[in-house]
Amino acid sequence: MIESCENLLLVQAEFDGELDAAQSAALVAHRAQCLVCQKATQALQRLRTEIRCDAPHHRLPADLRARLLRGRPVSRAAWRGGALSFVVGAALAASVMLFVLPTVQPPGLADAVLAGHLRSLQPGHLEDVVSTDQHSVKPWFDGRLDFAPPVKDLAAEGFLLEGGRLDYMNERPVAALVYGRALHKINLFVWPSAEPDRATEDLARNGYNLVHWQAGGMTFWAVSDLEKDELDSFARQWRQES
Repeated sequence: MIESCENLLLVQAEFDGELDAAQSAALVAHRAQCLVCQKATQALQRLRTEIRCDAPHHRLPADLRARLLRGRPVSRAAWRGGALSFVVGAALAASVMLFVLPTVQPPGLADAVLAGHLRSLQPGHLEDVVSTDQHSVKPWFDGRLDFAPPVKDLAAEGFLLEGGRLDYMNERPVAALVYGRALHKINLFVWPSAEPDRATEDLARNGYNLVHWQAGGMTFWAVSDLEKDELDSFARQWRQES
């Protein structure tokens, strides 16, 4: 039996860029808990990749192209040959959709980070420990995680530490540090990584900004509804602090 969800049409609409920021944010939060919508999203993403990479590309025969541009009648044989590539591509797209749907994977990490941020904004979910003192927040994680996350005081730069909590990301428990700037919240997700240090990478999802970087054996994901320049400043100040 094929699984269904009432939000599947919204998944398609998001993929086509037809949702506004509020609708997209609501769908991201829903999809984090809905395996059906996760599968549908990945099916569409894989379909697009398969078509771009595997569908054969053929140029129209010069004679057929010239006739079309001149608006002259085209013989059935010529049209059949020139349109073959389109038919093959369409058939491939249909077959990929049929076979991809049952075997898709969970959504990408950036989507998971955004979903974690949106979940935290629900009442009572933002912080497990509430403190503006890094020396109180950091030891709170002792015994709760198998690593010691760095915690920094950026109040002088305009980013106030508000606390932290445990979260689950990338198939493991992670630290989530919460910072505030005016009325905006920043979630900074931190967990160990074997990847080498890497400069910041900016992403955007459904009206939210994300910044990702690697440093000191840790991976960092900052996410907020702050403007891109402000979130970049947060990441820059964090990386500069010793």
